[in-house]
Amino acid sequence: MKITGAQAIVKALENEGVEVIFGYPGAAICPFYDALIDSQIRHILTRHEQGAAHAANGYARASGKVGVCVVTSGPGATNLITGIATAYMDSIPIVAITGQVSSDLIGRDVFQEADITGATAPFVKHSYLVKNAKDLPRVIKEAFYIASTGRPGPVLIDVPVDIQNKEIEFDYPKSVDIRGYKPNLKGHSLQIKRIADAIAKAKKPVICAGGGIIRSGAAEELLTLAEKCRIPVTPTLMGIGALPSDHELNVGMLGTHGVYVANYAINNTDLLIILGARVGDRAMSKPNQIAKKAKIVHIDIDPAEIGKNIEVSIPVVGDLKQILNELNAVVSKGESDDWVEELKKKKEEHSIKMNPDYNSDYVNPKYLLSVLTEVVDADTIVTTEVGQNQIWVANNFGVRRPGSFITSGGMGTMGYGLPAAVGAKVACPGSKVICIGGDGSFQMSMQELGTIKQNKIGVKVLIFNNYRLGMVRELQKNRHSGRYTQVFLDENPDFLAIFKAYGFEGQRISSNKDVKKALEKMLEDDNPYLLECIVDPEESTL
Repeated sequence: MKITGAQAIVKALENEGVEVIFGYPGAAICPFYDALIDSQIRHILTRHEQGAAHAANGYARASGKVGVCVVTSGPGATNLITGIATAYMDSIPIVAITGQVSSDLIGRDVFQEADITGATAPFVKHSYLVKNAKDLPRVIKEAFYIASTGRPGPVLIDVPVDIQNKEIEFDYPKSVDIRGYKPNLKGHSLQIKRIADAIAKAKKPVICAGGGIIRSGAAEELLTLAEKCRIPVTPTLMGIGALPSDHELNVGMLGTHGVYVANYAINNTDLLIILGARVGDRAMSKPNQIAKKAKIVHIDIDPAEIGKNIEVSIPVVGDLKQILNELNAVVSKGESDDWVEELKKKKEEHSIKMNPDYNSDYVNPKYLLSVLTEVVDADTIVTTEVGQNQIWVANNFGVRRPGSFITSGGMGTMGYGLPAAVGAKVACPGSKVICIGGDGSFQMSMQELGTIKQNKIGVKVLIFNNYRLGMVRELQKNRHSGRYTQVFLDENPDFLAIFKAYGFEGQRISSNKDVKKALEKMLEDDNPYLLECIVDPEESTL
């Protein structure tokens, strides 16, 4: 029996086990939406196409599955670009399906035509412009395979409207065989033994845990290695949650916005073991200075990342879970006890003492996040926006399990947190999901409150409102002699009124003494809720 290309796309998604997609319809994708009516796949209508990409991203990170978003041609497709780039930089598996104008009109600049495969070429793992409806089953099978294997990432499928309407015999492939795409999962055994020898000899080893630990599901293996060999661990921003924040060997996030002890450890180590991290500039500003003083081990699924930003002594390409399993079988403890104790003392000396001023007219965000750590359940998921709010959360909120801290690391995308929270809550309806943002970044995606309302998605929103673009203001203060420009948001809307317009409850607080009761009130049920916290405009990021 023949079916249309649009029906073939839906059947292929069903074959891939897709349960939910995020999207926004338009003329060039209408055949697909018509076919979707007859499917059990749940569709979440976002209020902006970028929101659909970010929601698919949050869904992927919370569920461990491939996130799917679907939009129309032209501006619908180009509105996905930031979301696709965000997923690419953070290695998040999403499949983006875009409608396209009719095949015979491509290249004529007709209504709502855009070369989306060309526009996204720098930040997709792969893209397809489907020219034959018969290719649809194979293309979709390959897209899910490419997105989720090796180093995960986004794959784009552009489908002209006439291809969606053509009839084909549907035959879904059972396997994928792509010439030239063979991710290497098994690490080199000799190199793994060299790492074990290096650990045994090291006196000041440090593990830098990147997002690759979480992507590969290797948190348990990391814990085994760290505890067995007594190696301190410092996560990158994307690696937060790889080891519980309160674990004695977790010295905190490293980098420009990291904590003192983590950066001290990195700069004084004799063996740096980098696991699934890109060694980006915000994590290590001068990596080769570290490499001159220490032996560097770098394990990553992507061979292009090894040696790209830091000179490496022992490179290993492969899947972190497999490699760490093999390493744990042969490794033995070195001479790191004195080093662990040294870092513990440094941590105590430089830890922030939380003595909140109850007479202040502002909420201290660092204090609030320490209280939030105490009152939330272990399975709570936190998403963040970008700016001071992101760093406050990274350094002051205790993350207990991998995948429960969701943020835009590589791209630093404002407007990410709220739609990502939508995706995370859809993926994990039994978990509390809290989006923490600033007043500036929240306004970049607050239209997604409509998505939350229509689909009854119980996302909590916590806004740190300092009436500023806080991190840029701080940058202008420190690097531009306080010559402030375009960072003032004194005419912010009444956020509580906006929430109430959607039928949601909320509260505004401006004192530390109200923090605990306000947080408990926010968390008492599973309905959408806003907690707006008035923050001192001069509050520092660190």
